[in-house]
Amino acid sequence: MLKFNPPPKAAENAEFIARRLKEAVEGEGPRESVTVEWNGRPLHVGVIDMPLRDVYYNPATHRIRAQRDHDPKLARTLKADPWLGESQEYLNRLLVGRPTSPEDPDPDFMDLMKSLSEVDQQEPGLITHEGILVNGNTRAAALRELKKTSIRVGVLPSSFTWEDINAVELSLQLRPDERREYSYINRLLAMEEQQLLGRAATDIAREFHIQLKTFKQERWILGVIQEMIDRSRTNDGTQLSLSNFEGHQENLKELHRTYLKEEATSHESAEQVKENRIAAIILDFAKTKTRLINSKFQPDYLDKTLPPQLHEGLLQDSAPIAIAGLSVSVTPPSLPVTQARAITDRILQAKAVESARSLPVESREAATLSLNSMRMAMTKALHNADRDARLEKVQQTTAERLDDASAAINQSVSDLAQAFANSSLDEESFDSALLRLKGSLLKLARQANRGISDPGDGMAWLIKASEDRP
Repeated sequence: MLKFNPPPKAAENAEFIARRLKEAVEGEGPRESVTVEWNGRPLHVGVIDMPLRDVYYNPATHRIRAQRDHDPKLARTLKADPWLGESQEYLNRLLVGRPTSPEDPDPDFMDLMKSLSEVDQQEPGLITHEGILVNGNTRAAALRELKKTSIRVGVLPSSFTWEDINAVELSLQLRPDERREYSYINRLLAMEEQQLLGRAATDIAREFHIQLKTFKQERWILGVIQEMIDRSRTNDGTQLSLSNFEGHQENLKELHRTYLKEEATSHESAEQVKENRIAAIILDFAKTKTRLINSKFQPDYLDKTLPPQLHEGLLQDSAPIAIAGLSVSVTPPSLPVTQARAITDRILQAKAVESARSLPVESREAATLSLNSMRMAMTKALHNADRDARLEKVQQTTAERLDDASAAINQSVSDLAQAFANSSLDEESFDSALLRLKGSLLKLARQANRGISDPGDGMAWLIKASEDRP
């Protein structure tokens, strides 16, 4: 749970907010309030107008939790002192940016700005008595962009702790009628936070309006993402950030489903498929392509298309892994899994370097060249796998359709016997149907004869049966 010291203007804001609340209570007319959920019960808090210059973006907001490490230098400043002008400006950049690419403007943010420019703020935000935004961070950023001077906000009680603040923010965001949801990775982080607080998985799933099996899937996916970030770390400390995995939601979910299916028969096979698919996801291949990756993908396709530099160091067997403090070792992963991990690690680290804006241009360009080489290899491997899958599918479909035709003819035998018994056979129609069947067999024989060089008994019969004799 993230906790922070009070901001510089905490005391001044608290005095101002208390005065505004008192004026609202003592003033004429109805007092405006907003209802939030806290500890499972409604909490009604007063609403005031707060100068935008005096409110602080919430450094703990779940809205941009995954994006905070986008700029490592500014992320360190944010962690050290979130109330600095530089830190608050960084939070503003992340709030207006696209979750998948924080440097680019978010279309949803632009829509919010347009709405606020046409219609005044409809729902109040929410702040602490120190002026920290709990709900409405993005609205505050939009109002500032529009050169507005104030924001309507409800005020939480002064006794609220950071645990209370986070709980209220989460409950507000998870309302079914909330217009703008958290990004995918930020939802995963919010679930993780709730579990680390000791909450039961069933309760978390219910609060996020998902099934328990989906909650378990999301926790597995976040674990994989965190593992990949650790493995992407280079010698100089450069690594991927959580935001690098935004936009891959469906691909990651399909990875989990495939992993469980493979693991039911072989853990080693499941691990190899996971590594190959993560490599393809990092290289930005769509789900329709990554689903071609199965346990045969690496040996049958990828190993044959990898550039020479990626083959270096991949053929050695791993030594047994010693357990510290004990005179025993455990068996290392199999060679195919070790090779798959080595390939994935190189792709992860190259992607980390390419994404690091603080590194020299030369380093990033070299990483881009390396990624392009790997992407070409993956493209060719996936193309070959797709080609073979389509050929296999065509072969299976042809056999299945012939089986269906055989079943239909067997049914016709029964129908013919019934027609004879009832003296109801339309001989002219029956004869016409037989001629159409003969024509179809002729077409099948000619097509099959073009591609089958060594015909078997079935093919020999087809050719003989479909001969057009006078």
